[in-house]
Amino acid sequence: MTPVQAIIGKELRIYFVSPIVYVVGAVFLLIFGLLSYLYVGFAGAQAIQLMQMQGGPAQINLNDLVFRNLFASMRIVLVIILPILTMRLFAEERKLRTFEFLLTSPLRVTDIVVGKFVSVFVIYLGLVGLTTLVPTVLMLFSDFDWNPIWTGYLGMVLLGALFLSVGLFASAVTENQIVAAFVSFGMLLTIWLIAGLGSLFGDTTAGHVISYVSYMEHYERLVRGLIDTSDLVYFGSGLVLMLFLTHRVVESTRWK
Repeated sequence: MTPVQAIIGKELRIYFVSPIVYVVGAVFLLIFGLLSYLYVGFAGAQAIQLMQMQGGPAQINLNDLVFRNLFASMRIVLVIILPILTMRLFAEERKLRTFEFLLTSPLRVTDIVVGKFVSVFVIYLGLVGLTTLVPTVLMLFSDFDWNPIWTGYLGMVLLGALFLSVGLFASAVTENQIVAAFVSFGMLLTIWLIAGLGSLFGDTTAGHVISYVSYMEHYERLVRGLIDTSDLVYFGSGLVLMLFLTHRVVESTRWK
């Protein structure tokens, strides 16, 4: 077993013996299911109105009425939920005074950071995987294009990975889990609001640069079914940057 696998196994065991993952998972799935129900109900109402107007069967686009709205709404949920999922990763180690033992072990800092990130990312992937039951069930009753759904899920995975890396960094800078959650939430909300700042500059170089920093535009393109290399580079570079900053914070603690 490699050091990273050992860290992943340890973190997963801790997660599944604590109520946090169950509460967060239940809330996440409940909100996803409720939003799905509301958007499907809205699409059904639209179909009934069209049938009354046209006097015959109505064709509705579930991709636009249900799934695009669903994926767009989930970014708000992720901003709130994921900081709670990551707040304990390093903060709990500091509070329990096991952080020093971890740093003095033969493990490299890279192994520690990567192992902790992968462990929480695996849990997140499990939750996202459970949500695929919604389009699978809807497939039995209606026809729709799966391609925008797959890109929407790709967007959720990439956005979640970025949010988790921000939460990991926030947890590394404090020993208080609540503070870590609020720091992570504040950082994510700030990056979100940068999109509005970019729109104030309009179609200028400064406007494009500022808008690029926010994840809003990149995620929205994936939700619409568009895969752009610049969006993949954005999420990949953002993830690497946050993991690097976390590495530097932990490394600086080791040598204090």
